[in-house]
Amino acid sequence: MKRSLIAAGATAAALALALAGCAGTGSGGSGGSGGKTTLRVAVWNLQQTPEFGALFSAFEKANPSITIQPVDILAANYEDKITTMLAGGDSTDIITVKNLTDYAGYAQKKQLVDVADVVKGLPTADIPATDSYKTDGAYYAVPYRQDFSVLYYNKKMFADAGVADPENLTWEQFAEDAKKLTKGSGADKVYGAYIHTWNSLVQGYAAAQQGKSYDDPDYSWMTDQYNLTLGMQKAGSIMDWATANSQQVQYKDMFEKGKAAMVPMGTWLIAPLLADEKAGATDVDWGIAPVPQLESGTKITTMGGPTGFGVNKNSKNQDAAKKFLAFAAGPDGAKAVAGVGIVPAYHSDEITKQYFGLDGMPSDALSKKTFTPDTILPDGPTGPNAAAIGTVLNQEHQLIMTGSKSVADATAEMASRVKSDVLHQ
Repeated sequence: MKRSLIAAGATAAALALALAGCAGTGSGGSGGSGGKTTLRVAVWNLQQTPEFGALFSAFEKANPSITIQPVDILAANYEDKITTMLAGGDSTDIITVKNLTDYAGYAQKKQLVDVADVVKGLPTADIPATDSYKTDGAYYAVPYRQDFSVLYYNKKMFADAGVADPENLTWEQFAEDAKKLTKGSGADKVYGAYIHTWNSLVQGYAAAQQGKSYDDPDYSWMTDQYNLTLGMQKAGSIMDWATANSQQVQYKDMFEKGKAAMVPMGTWLIAPLLADEKAGATDVDWGIAPVPQLESGTKITTMGGPTGFGVNKNSKNQDAAKKFLAFAAGPDGAKAVAGVGIVPAYHSDEITKQYFGLDGMPSDALSKKTFTPDTILPDGPTGPNAAAIGTVLNQEHQLIMTGSKSVADATAEMASRVKSDVLHQ
C-alpha cells in the first residue's frame, strides 16, 4: 500500500451507497457572454472556509474563460437551504456536497447529474474516496477532500503532566490519561479531553471500530462507548454534554485556548489551527495521533468521509461544471486545497510532502503516521434511510448524555423507532 496522504482511505473506496438508480440530465449550454462562462457554486461560510477561495482561484487561472461565482450560505443553514433550492428548481450549477448523508438525499431525489464520464477521466487509484459516491454504476458527485478523525493533543500539557504522547491508545487508556491531565476547577479548569456534542463522536467510533451497520435495528453495540464517555463525564475529565451544548462550546476554542489536552476531531480542524497560529491567535504546541482503538496493537480504524461537488440537473452549464469537477478532484485541485491545510481526496507523495511542509504543521513521526490509518469508515448512516436514521440516533444520544434515559433504554428505543418508523418492519 502506498504510504502517502490518507493512503489507507482505499478501504473507504469499497463503500457504495445503496440508493435507487438515478438518471442524469444531458449537457447544458455554456452560458455567459463573449465566450465567457459563469459557474455558480453553492458553498458555506465562504470567508471562513479558505479551501473554496484557493480552489476557485486555481481553477480560474487554469481556465480563463470560466468565472466562478460563489453562492454563499451560512453553514448552519446549508443543508436546509440546498434542499429548498433543489426542490424549487434553482439552477445553481454546482452543489458542494457536505457529507454522504446529504448526498444520499440529493441522489435519491434525482437532483444531480450522473458524472460517470468525469470519473472515468480521473486517476481514481489515487482518489480512494471516489466510490463512496457510486450507486448502480453511476456517480452523482466527485470528492475533492477526504477528512477522517484523529486525536489532537497538547504536547506541552502532556510533558508537564509526565504523560507519554498518545501513541497506540485504547479507549480505556484515553480515559485514564484524561484523568491525569485534568486539573483546576471552575473557570480555571483544564479538562484532560473534550468530546464534542455530536452523536458521531460516540456512535461513529463504535460503529466503525466494530464494523456495525446503522441499517440493522440493534444498537446495543454502542453500549461500551457510551459507558466510557459517561464515565469520563462523571469523573469530570471531560466537560459534561449539557454544559457544552447549552453554552455552544466550540471544540476549536477548547483546544486552542488550552482548556482541553486532547480532542478527537476530524482533520478539518488542521486548517483553522494553522491559520490561527499564523495570525497569532493561538500558540498551542500541538500534534496529532491516531484515534484510540478498542484494543492495543491492532490496525488503526477511524471514521470520516469525503466532501465533494455535484452538478445540479437544472444547470445550464453542465459541460463547464463537469470541467470544474474534474479539476477539483484531480491533482491540481489537490495542490490548491492542500496549500491551505485541507486534506485532499487525491493523494500522492508530492501532496503529502506539500502538506507536511506547511508552516506550523507538526512534522514529528507520530503526526505523519497518523495520516496513514488502515481503515476509514463512514462517520454516520449512509444510503436512502440515512437522514431518518440519523435523526433518531441523535435524539436518543441527547437523552443519554443528559442522563434523561439509560443507555439500555435509549439503544432499545433507537432500535424500536428505526425498525417501525424508518424501515417499516
